[in-house]
Amino acid sequence: MTTPAARVPGEGVGVRVPATSANLGPGFDALGLGLDLWDELWVRPSDRLAIEVAGEGAEHVPRDERHLVVSTLRAGLRHFGHPTPDMPLLLQAHNAIPHSRGLGSSAAAIVAGYALAWLLARPGEPLDRGQLLELSTQDEGHPDNAGAAVFGGAILAWRRSDVEATGLVQLEVDPRIRARVWIPAGELRTAQARQVLPDVLGREQVIAQASRSALLIHALATAPEQLWAGTQDWLHQQQRGALMPDSLALMERLRGAGVAAVVSGAGPTVMALGTEDQLAATDSMAHAGFTARDLAIAGGVEPLG
Repeated sequence: MTTPAARVPGEGVGVRVPATSANLGPGFDALGLGLDLWDELWVRPSDRLAIEVAGEGAEHVPRDERHLVVSTLRAGLRHFGHPTPDMPLLLQAHNAIPHSRGLGSSAAAIVAGYALAWLLARPGEPLDRGQLLELSTQDEGHPDNAGAAVFGGAILAWRRSDVEATGLVQLEVDPRIRARVWIPAGELRTAQARQVLPDVLGREQVIAQASRSALLIHALATAPEQLWAGTQDWLHQQQRGALMPDSLALMERLRGAGVAAVVSGAGPTVMALGTEDQLAATDSMAHAGFTARDLAIAGGVEPLG
C-alpha cells in the first residue's frame, strides 16, 4: 500500500507543550508532572529554513538545523515516512518554559518536534502518544519528563531495558492539589547536576526512598496531608546542593515550614505541592532572587488550530 504524499497545509501546523517537573522528590527518573506553562510552536511552508523565536531563550537558541525542535522534527519526519523530510520550513516558537531551570524545556522541545512531524506526515490523524513517548524518551533520556510532556497530569514512567521500550501509567491527582514554583535567574545543566549523584546508596536509604515514593503516589491521589512526608528524598537533592545552594536553602526553609517542597527536576527551580491551605504557609515568606508562580497541573501536548 502506497502512503499518500503529505504536504504542509497553507496555514501550517502547530502544537503546544507543557512544562514538566520530574522526580517530585523521591521518584527519581520515574515520577513526573505536567504544569500549566506552555511553549507554542508552528511550522509553516517556506522557501528556506527560517526560525523565529520569542520569549524564553530567544537570544540564545540556534537559528539553523541545530535548533532542537528542528533537528527532532527532521528525525520525526523520516521516522513517520514523510516524503520530503528535508523540506524548507519556517518554525515560529513562543517559549514560556525557562531554559535549564528544571522545568523540562528540552523535553518540551523534543516532544514538540516529534508532534509537529506527526501532524505533517499524518495529516488528519490524532497524535499517536505512544510513539511520541517512545521517540522522545530515546532522545531526551528521561521517561518522567518526556512522559509528562506527552500525556500531562502526574505520571509514573520506566524504561523496560530488556526490550528498550518505555512503560507509563497516569496517576490520579486530588483536584485540590496545585503547584507553586520559585524560578531563579541562574541556570543549571542537567548533565552537570547528574555528575554529582552517588553510585551507591545504603540499605536504609534505599528502603526510605522506596517507601516515600510509594507514599507520594498515595498522597497525590487521595491524601494531600501526606505530601510532606511523601516528598522526602535521600538520593539527589542534598547531593546537588553545592551546585545550587540558594535553591537548596529555599527548599529546606519551605520544608521547615511544613510545605512539601522539592527541587524541580535537576534544578535549580524549587516546587511545592499542596492544597491552597497548605501552600498558604509560603505567602509571607520572602525568597530573594526567585520569581514565584502558581501553576495548575496541566494536560499533555496538543495540536493548535
